[in-house]
Amino acid sequence: MRAFLYVAAALPWAAWASDTLPPLQPWSGASEQLIVQNTAWTTPAEASNLTQTPDYNETMVYVQKLVHASPLLRLESLGKSPQGRDIWMIRASKNPDQIGQLHKPVLLVQAGIHSGEIDGKDAGLMLLRDITQGSKAHLLDNVDLLFIPILSVDAHERRSATNRMNQRGPELQGWRNTSLNLNINRDYGKLDTLEVRAVLKAINKYDPDLYMDIHVTDGEDYQYDVTYGFNEPTVSQSPRSAQWLSTVYRPRINEALTQQGHIPGPLVFGVDSLDFAKGITGWTAPVRFSNGYGDMRHLPTILVENHSLKPYRQRVLGTYVMLEHTLRLLGEQGASLQEAKHTDEDTRPATQVLQYHQASQPDYIAFKGIAYQVKQSDISKSAYVQWLGTPVNYDKLPVYWEKVPSVEVTVPKAYWIPPQYQEVLQRLALHGIQMTTIDKPQQIQLQQWSASEPNFATKPVEGRIPVTATFRSSWVKATLPQGSVRVTTDQPLGSLVVALLEPSGPDSFFNWGFFNSMFERTEYFEMYAILPWIEQQLATNPTLAADFAQAQLDDVSLKTDGKKRVDWFYQRSPFYDQSYLKYPVLVER
Repeated sequence: MRAFLYVAAALPWAAWASDTLPPLQPWSGASEQLIVQNTAWTTPAEASNLTQTPDYNETMVYVQKLVHASPLLRLESLGKSPQGRDIWMIRASKNPDQIGQLHKPVLLVQAGIHSGEIDGKDAGLMLLRDITQGSKAHLLDNVDLLFIPILSVDAHERRSATNRMNQRGPELQGWRNTSLNLNINRDYGKLDTLEVRAVLKAINKYDPDLYMDIHVTDGEDYQYDVTYGFNEPTVSQSPRSAQWLSTVYRPRINEALTQQGHIPGPLVFGVDSLDFAKGITGWTAPVRFSNGYGDMRHLPTILVENHSLKPYRQRVLGTYVMLEHTLRLLGEQGASLQEAKHTDEDTRPATQVLQYHQASQPDYIAFKGIAYQVKQSDISKSAYVQWLGTPVNYDKLPVYWEKVPSVEVTVPKAYWIPPQYQEVLQRLALHGIQMTTIDKPQQIQLQQWSASEPNFATKPVEGRIPVTATFRSSWVKATLPQGSVRVTTDQPLGSLVVALLEPSGPDSFFNWGFFNSMFERTEYFEMYAILPWIEQQLATNPTLAADFAQAQLDDVSLKTDGKKRVDWFYQRSPFYDQSYLKYPVLVER
């Protein structure tokens, strides 16, 4: 009997969206006046009335046209993708060859980290056109702009009308993961992808003052078309910068978006997928995400999540408004953000929270939602939410903030890394972290962690096998070989150092599996050799004999389990591998 693979006939994108997605409220806004059509400088997206987005080659043809026509722009390759495409960045400034040298605020904007979520690319090209060929060159009087139009360039070319089922446009969308099937926005700590390394090249070279990462949402329906957020001041590793974002940035940008006909709102992550009225989670991003990483390295970072159920045209225009008014605000008040950023960089906290969990009691906010009903599906044999398309306003929607510390550590003076862990040392260097290498062996009293109860992931996560463990520490007189590296926490990136090297951190190198070889034993024993040694020790070493007697009282299985008895002695013998289960990064207190 022949088996057949059934493939549904591909519907036109508009028909697919109208047939399957929730009802859509009509929209118009003042920002529609930003669209320029039928001119030599009309962007490829505008030529389609913001329903389509150009491919990589068409995008770069337009970018090169802009750059060649204006002394305000420069084009810079930040590196190559796995498939060999350039990852381009546009420098926009009244002095484009001196960005980062003139003390002007610098804004870094990145689009297409998930290349199906490409709103930022087309909004940025429109804005650059209006700066260089229109009436908005004054936006660069007091601020410089770095713009990455497409970060995930390989995935951008995996274009399809069916890549993102719950997103209204553009008609052809890129893919979420890279050509190596890695999610770039999970890579900011471990740096496995060439794409994030390219971003760090720009960050380390130009030291931007504000970083904006532009996405499109998944999940629930609501009235907001532009949602965005950052780690709030109460949980931020950069509290002064977060305070600026909260009290200066958010009110100004919300006002600008509202005046242009958009509805700005907070990041939305529902608590209960079947009952939105139960509230949302107030997310505190860890290091793997752009906004968590920026917070940890004292680079104020805004995560933009445009609402996937709003039309592409509306989302692009909202992004344009946000970009333009971010430049305006930085031009006016960027010096105060720079001061806040420098204060955060100079702070040396005694303790550091590496992970938070949700508060049990909520705060409350007013929220512009969408009506819904819960239906039962005969196909899935389960309940699901059907969004009805009509506005519902919540006076008091619960918000469960991730603000309760679940992992908190004391910040040490420094960490010591043996020279053989080159992969980790290279990643630290890519982050821009300061390190010192010793040129001869040293002996020093340090703290070492021993692991127990390792728990390995049962399947790959971002191409790695993460691990967690229980740790206990002890003091050791360590002999550090030539080439060992000291990583001080007394540096602007000290908080990032702690997040990457504390093994209990959720985005530490340990957690991501960089040190998994410490869980492998390679030397064992033969009974004919170990048993005579144990008999000799019991006869001549009263301390060991007393310890074994006490151990049998503490663990009765030692009286009957012969293998366990022998292994108990072996672990206390000079033959045992002293590196087994030892985290090789040592701590200086």
